[in-house]
Amino acid sequence: MATGGAPVATVESVVHAYDRSSHALDGVTAEFPSGCMIGLIGPDGVGKSTLMGLIAGSRKVQGGKVLVLGGDIADEKHRRAVCTRIAYMPQGLGKNLYPELSVYENIDFFARLFGLSAAERKVRIPALLEATGLGPFPNRPAGKLSGGMKQKVSLCGALIHDPDLLILDEPTTGVDPLSRRQFWTLIDTIRESRPGMSVLVSTAYMDEAQQFDWLMAMNAGKILGSGTVADVLKRTNSADLEEAFVAMLPEEARGGDRKKLVIPPRKDVEGGPAIVAQHLTKKFGDFTAVDDVSFTIPRGEIFGFLGSNGCGKSTTMKMLTGLLPATSGEALLFGEKVEAGSVEVRKRVGYMSQAFSLYGELTVDQNLWLHARLFHLPPDKMAGRIDELVDRFGLRKYLDHGAEALPLGLRQRLSLAVAVIHNPEILILDEPTSGVDPVARDEFWELLIELSRNEAITIFVTTHFMNEALRCDRISLMHSGRVLACDAPQTLIEARKAPDLETAFIGYIEDAIGAGSEAGKDEKAREALRTAMSSPSARASTEAGGEYFSLGRISAFARRETLEILRDPVRLAFAFVGSVLLMLVFGYGITTDVENIRYASFDQDRSPESRSLDAAYPASKRWFLERPPIQSPESGEERLKANDVSLILEIPPNFGREVLKGQSPEVHAAIDGASPFRAETIQQYAQGVYMTHMEEVFQSQFAGKTTAVSSTIQPRFRYNPSFESVYAIVPSVPPILMILIPAILMAVSVAREKELGSIVNFYVSPATRIDFLVGKQLPYIAIGMINFVLLTLVALFVFKVPIKGNALMLFICALFYVTATTSLGLLISGITGSQVAAVFVTTIVTMVPTTQFSGMLQPVSTLIGGARVAGTLWPTTYYMHASVGAFTKALGSRLLMQDAAILAVFVPILLFTAVALLRPQEV
Repeated sequence: MATGGAPVATVESVVHAYDRSSHALDGVTAEFPSGCMIGLIGPDGVGKSTLMGLIAGSRKVQGGKVLVLGGDIADEKHRRAVCTRIAYMPQGLGKNLYPELSVYENIDFFARLFGLSAAERKVRIPALLEATGLGPFPNRPAGKLSGGMKQKVSLCGALIHDPDLLILDEPTTGVDPLSRRQFWTLIDTIRESRPGMSVLVSTAYMDEAQQFDWLMAMNAGKILGSGTVADVLKRTNSADLEEAFVAMLPEEARGGDRKKLVIPPRKDVEGGPAIVAQHLTKKFGDFTAVDDVSFTIPRGEIFGFLGSNGCGKSTTMKMLTGLLPATSGEALLFGEKVEAGSVEVRKRVGYMSQAFSLYGELTVDQNLWLHARLFHLPPDKMAGRIDELVDRFGLRKYLDHGAEALPLGLRQRLSLAVAVIHNPEILILDEPTSGVDPVARDEFWELLIELSRNEAITIFVTTHFMNEALRCDRISLMHSGRVLACDAPQTLIEARKAPDLETAFIGYIEDAIGAGSEAGKDEKAREALRTAMSSPSARASTEAGGEYFSLGRISAFARRETLEILRDPVRLAFAFVGSVLLMLVFGYGITTDVENIRYASFDQDRSPESRSLDAAYPASKRWFLERPPIQSPESGEERLKANDVSLILEIPPNFGREVLKGQSPEVHAAIDGASPFRAETIQQYAQGVYMTHMEEVFQSQFAGKTTAVSSTIQPRFRYNPSFESVYAIVPSVPPILMILIPAILMAVSVAREKELGSIVNFYVSPATRIDFLVGKQLPYIAIGMINFVLLTLVALFVFKVPIKGNALMLFICALFYVTATTSLGLLISGITGSQVAAVFVTTIVTMVPTTQFSGMLQPVSTLIGGARVAGTLWPTTYYMHASVGAFTKALGSRLLMQDAAILAVFVPILLFTAVALLRPQEV
């Protein structure tokens, strides 16, 4: 119980809102006693997680005051000072873990983040693993763990730095009963070794709340009441906490005079069984999600399916409804085999998924009408059926309300109304009351009982609540893809000689995994945990480190990011294979060379001189490809339209006679001008061949005499004398790819943490924004430089484009450039919240100015207005100049150093802008 000292946390008039229409917390004032286990109870959406996030420092205080461990958590200095004394496990199974990392690597990351030395890590991590039963699995990826094991890993990560305040947000939701019991045993053992540690827990299970030292009940963003369990029960004159919670609710939220739910006995319904599962098995690769499951459900029965998250319940349900094909075995509905995707099956089944799956942007009325049409209800019966369901499920007052804005209990009622709108014979419900308050849960079950008993609808329901399981006619207990037992709840309790259903379920699980003989090992594990928690604290080292950045924390983030990248084949392929493939595509596909021009002549003179001119064009084999001659102006026009030729050389009559007289005869050229750039090039080529040929003719025939043909300009091409576009295009491709790919990878990396929720580890750690961003950036700078080497090798050995300038200075320019482009990715991640948005925004932001204003198509000096400004302020401009210059123009170190210096200036500007945009807390 409480030590009697100062509260571990105090909240005063705290207000927190996620939108203007509702408040997650509405003027909450409370004191949290120190040295005890404090439980926050209440359904989902009442503000528990928000309040815990504020106390942990992961959320920004919007209004009021939050005092934690003797100071204001809104003060950044205090928050960073005490975050080493706080451990926070967010809601969700392993939400703060990294799926690609192993058990050991996840815990090691938390240890490094909080500054534990190598010696401390070597002692504490194995001890925690052994104590939590994870000793045999240090190398197993976190993504392949069961729900209970994920929570144990999260707990180890939370305890590694020896916290004074442990905050657990619904740590056992979705965890099987045995793992739940083991989890709380671990917490009790920890508290024995550290009696001064305060534990703040939220839970949806009232039986768990019975063991807490202090309770706070919440509803609609307010504290309903607080005190010890005994005080709460006595004050509300209640037999259990669920009844006490309902008694504390406002009068309007209690649902009137609440009577005990009565379940009439099931009547036998004629006909064969509604559902038969025969040896159902479902495999995903090497993983068996459902393993040889068999059961029979008679018509009109309420059949409960119990088991933890990931045990195979939802997969089984999807196979029964035809949403998922079975690997082996079969499912029968009313004696007929279920085929995956069968429309006929879906007409007989109503399905309500675990998550809210209706259209949140539509109103209640629109959702009902939409699903009535989807299930092809007769038009003359739609209005009557919808009207009936609206009254039956109490939705009349909410017809014009958006579905997403409804309270959770009403959303579940709407989902049930939609599930039965087509009068199904079977109703399959996947955890329909998860997170719903006790009043709404009872109201929901009243509807289910009415459907089962009055309409003989067979109900197949999954649940985590044992009191709901007791309401079922029969239940099936499932664990690790297998059905452990199937019978009436009371029969299962009696068979195990257990006091309640949860104890019976735990007994079946222990038998399945052989845990009955592990008592001695468990005691040794608890002793190991006591030893680990009583070892010297790492507090001194965690409080050391720079105020603005720490090399140790940067190294922790960099190491973790590197491990994630190496375990992710998609990112590796995109990073390296993608860049090389794009280099090849761009190098071969983008060219300004115009070769193999299909041409035909229309020779109206047919003299030796005209035939000589005609022969001069195919003699230039690289540029012109001769086609059959033109016979008439009309046929020439048709061949141009058909794209058979791009150039028609029309030689007029008397051409040869004028040549012999020393005159300069006119020759007409008809060119396909659909592509202006190509047409202009063809024109220049045609003129060049004509002028060269005629000059040779006159020199041979009129040597020493003045002729009408003379040469006025003799061009020479420097740096690219062969005038091949490969020497311009290939050096221009790396600047494009080295801004596109590193920036996308960088932006997606941060956005991914936001989506998965693992960014909370940054929010509640001593890490600064520079620690987080630079740590994540370093691996991608390395990827960018590896890409630079790969692209350079492709240019050298595939396209045969040599580096004529200073290679070392080009490498330095590339290093500054990649650092700038990854910083740009960090900047973009600060304004995007999802991976999809990060990809699209980064692609647009990088590619448009790179292709238009970086000097790739035309020199920046020739641009005007905003285009000139954009080109001058874009980093690719300078690396483009360096790359093309080093490859093609043989630029030396002096000229390349200017580009390197400017690129270096971009790095701190982009990086510190990214730091400013990154939120250090959730809003």
